[in-house]
Amino acid sequence: MPDQSISASSFPATIRVWDLPVRLFHWLLVATILTAFLSSEEDSPLARWHVPAGWVAAVLIAFRIVWGIVGGEHARFVNFLKPGRIAHHLRGLLGGNPERSVGHNVLGGLAVVALLGTAGGIIYTGATMRGEGGEDLHETLANILIGLIAIHVLAVIAMSLLTRENLVSAFITGRKRAALHPGVQDAQPPATLAAPLALLAIGGTAYGATLVDPAAFTPGAHAEAGERGGEATKGEQDGD
Repeated sequence: MPDQSISASSFPATIRVWDLPVRLFHWLLVATILTAFLSSEEDSPLARWHVPAGWVAAVLIAFRIVWGIVGGEHARFVNFLKPGRIAHHLRGLLGGNPERSVGHNVLGGLAVVALLGTAGGIIYTGATMRGEGGEDLHETLANILIGLIAIHVLAVIAMSLLTRENLVSAFITGRKRAALHPGVQDAQPPATLAAPLALLAIGGTAYGATLVDPAAFTPGAHAEAGERGGEATKGEQDGD
């Protein structure tokens, strides 16, 4: 009779799905967006961090775009942007038979693009647009992002319950239970040049941010500049 313990040990309990860089990106972007929202009001204790948070988000998004091309198997856009499978996925959901996905499912993939695109739009309007119109668009996009995040969180919770798989835990550990994905192997690692390309994207974006805004990563610099400008304007009016 074969040794059952040996047979069982020949099969891994978990499989590797998410590489470390994409997990760090995810949680750093969560923290950055949270900081940006909490610092959006002028009287917020975190107000001085609002602009730096936006530029850090820009750097993270640039990294994710590059990592979506050269990163680990399930981080690559080509492996989860599959519009042709949306109808099949929806039929499974509506029929009470949701399909487990090793990486992002097709709707999750669309959510990734929508979240990155909206966050990018917020950064662009905040950095380049001035006046009431620019501020209104900036705020509108921020409200849209809040809505997308709420939908995303609810979808993650719902899919975790429907598929009996903790998707939040998977994005912390990077692993999923092998028993739920029979025959699936560990995800392919990032490309050989992935790390230097990602560092180049991070460094290039950070440098570009300082060209657009020399005080991009300096907390409180814009508030101080605004105060000085206000004082100068008041002085000129007093002089008149």
